Amino acid sequence: MSDDNPHSSNGSSNKSILEKIVQVFTGEPKNKEELVEVLNDAQDRELIKPETKQMIEGVLEVADMRVREIMIPRSQMITLDIAQSLDEFLPIILDSAHSRFPVVNEDIDHIEGILLAKDLLAYGFNQQDTCHLKDIIRPAIIVPESKKVEPLLKEFRSQRYHMAVVVDEYGGVSGLVTIEDILELIVGEIEDETDDETEEEIKHLASNVYQVKALTDLADFDEYFNCEYDKKDVDTLGGLVLHHFNHMPKKGEEISIGNFTFKITAADNRRIQTLQVTIPKDHAISGKLAD
Repeated sequence: MSDDNPHSSNGSSNKSILEKIVQVFTGEPKNKEELVEVLNDAQDRELIKPETKQMIEGVLEVADMRVREIMIPRSQMITLDIAQSLDEFLPIILDSAHSRFPVVNEDIDHIEGILLAKDLLAYGFNQQDTCHLKDIIRPAIIVPESKKVEPLLKEFRSQRYHMAVVVDEYGGVSGLVTIEDILELIVGEIEDETDDETEEEIKHLASNVYQVKALTDLADFDEYFNCEYDKKDVDTLGGLVLHHFNHMPKKGEEISIGNFTFKITAADNRRIQTLQVTIPKDHAISGKLAD
C-alpha cells in the first residue's frame, strides 16, 4: 500500500538530524570551552561534519568580536573622490573589481557616501547624460570600532546594506567592514568569479620563494615542489604546517619542515590562509600540479 504522506521520508530524515543535534548538547556545557569540547566529541563520533563544526565555532567566535578586529584598515581602502569625473573614477572601479566604494571629499576622513557600481549602469547607455558622483551616491552607514560584530550582522540583514564605514572615538575613519567579512568568519573564505584562479594555490614570488594557499592539497604541493611530505594525518599544506606548529600560528610566525621554510602570511584565529614557502636555492621543482 502506498504512503499517503509524501513527506514521511523527509520527516524521518529531519527527525534523525534533530536527534543528533540534541545528542550533541546533552552534555549541558557550562561555558564556551566545554561547548567546543562537546563539538569536538560530536565530530569524532561523526554526529556532525567538520564543516558544520567549523561554522558553529565561527558563530561562537563572532559573538565575542568587535568591528575593529575584522575591519579593512583605512590604508587598504579603495576610495573615490567626489570631484572625479567618470573618466577618472571608472578605471579605479574596473581595476579593483569591487562593487561598493566609499566616496570622499578631499580626504578619507570626510566620507560623502557610498557608490554602488551597479548604479552606473544607467549612464552606460546614454552618452548624453553627465555622471556626477554627488548625484548617485547613497548614504554611508557609520559604525564605531567598538561595536560588536554580531549585532552589526543583524543590522546588515534587517536594513539591507552591505558595507559600513568604521570610525574611531574621535570620528576619524579607521576602515570599513562588509557583510562578506563577517560571513567569511563563519563559513570561510568566499571567492567569486572575479578571483584570479591562477593565484588560488601556488604563486612564484622570487627566485626560491613562493606564495601558497593553505588549502593546497598536499599531493599537489609535493608534485609541484618535487618533495614528499607525510600525508598520513593531513590532506592540505595548512594541515601539515599546523600539525608541526602544534598551535594556531599567527601572521609572521615561521617554521622549518625538512629543508623548506614556511612563514604564515595570512591567518585568523581559526585557520591558516596563505603561506610563504622558501625552498633551497639548488632544489629542483617540477612546477606542475598533480592531476
